[in-house]
Amino acid sequence: MIGFVPLQPYRRLLALPSVPSSMLLMFFARLPVTAMGITLTLHVVSDLGRGYGEAGLVGTASTAGSALGAPLVGRMIDRYGLRPVVLVCGTVSATYFLSTPHLPYLALVLVALPAGVLAVPAGSIARQVLSALVPETQRRTAYSLDTVSLEVTFMIGPAAGILLSTQFSSAVALTSIGVLSGVVAALLYLTNPPVRAGHETITGTRPPLRSWLSAELTATLLIAVGALFVLVGMELAALASLRENGEVGWTGVVIAVMCVASLAGGIVHGAVHRSLSQVTLMVLLAVLTIPVGLVDSPWWLLALVLVPANVVCAPTIAATTEAVTSLAPVRVRGEAMGLQDSATRIGLALGGPVVGFVMDHSSPGWGFAASGLGGLLLASTGILLRLRFRTRTAVAS
Repeated sequence: MIGFVPLQPYRRLLALPSVPSSMLLMFFARLPVTAMGITLTLHVVSDLGRGYGEAGLVGTASTAGSALGAPLVGRMIDRYGLRPVVLVCGTVSATYFLSTPHLPYLALVLVALPAGVLAVPAGSIARQVLSALVPETQRRTAYSLDTVSLEVTFMIGPAAGILLSTQFSSAVALTSIGVLSGVVAALLYLTNPPVRAGHETITGTRPPLRSWLSAELTATLLIAVGALFVLVGMELAALASLRENGEVGWTGVVIAVMCVASLAGGIVHGAVHRSLSQVTLMVLLAVLTIPVGLVDSPWWLLALVLVPANVVCAPTIAATTEAVTSLAPVRVRGEAMGLQDSATRIGLALGGPVVGFVMDHSSPGWGFAASGLGGLLLASTGILLRLRFRTRTAVAS
């Protein structure tokens, strides 16, 4: 499919000054985040001798912290610029990971929340930098390539964390994450990439939240919650199906097929002249996920039927970023990007428990249906809010 996609938009994008180097730097900035979850889990279970539930509590605390902190950190970037925020958050993140191998379990739980609040918002910064470096006409291509880069980090980061933990120790893996976090933060501080374009001048006082967090933007964020609900539920249901069928050894292959499908969809989304809207992509993502459970074995058939839904995965995330950028004023772009990060984390936090509960009381096949239907329910709330807003606007005019 990719062979028939015109790649000129990507060539033009990568020819822009500072874009390739900035994207490469943000790729490495995301690696510690993607490796963190599985590495912490292995550390708590193996080295501290705790259960998976207790390991999940550490991850939940960290995720909750980042969901709370992302808009606040984004607001600080809007107000003070990138360097002071990276200095503080980078120091906190590096210190947290360097100290985790030496902390008892209770201390690890207690520091996970504040460490999450002050984590370096790599995804938010990446999107702000691209918004500053790339003209508006090329932003869809830029956000699509950024989403593809994110998919690659999720393929590499967890695998690297597992490799270091199993071949050496979780202490070595966590220390490596801490060192990488510190190095990347230092590079961000030194290079200080722009978070606003030269023509985007800031005048006047900061607009109040009520003035820019419109019904349209709220709807966009709700749809983002629904999209991540579907994605995490889909992965959990796939794992449960493979386990029930005695094919858990093929999990890595199935996940790889899902990632490649998403990569292909993201590349096509950014290359074509016109693409589908966030709403259309979200509906397709959910609808294509619902019937997967009807043919969840053998493993190769499950991998095949998961391809259509995953093809629209990266485009849905890229379209969300494009919508947030167009709806949020430049003066509060950092906070708006932080709200997008919070929306994705809320979707991740909701999807796992809800889909898991459904499968505990039925079968893995129903997990796919729960993922799609739950995502549709969340997204429908946003879609109805958007329609109501547009109706009111039309009546008022």
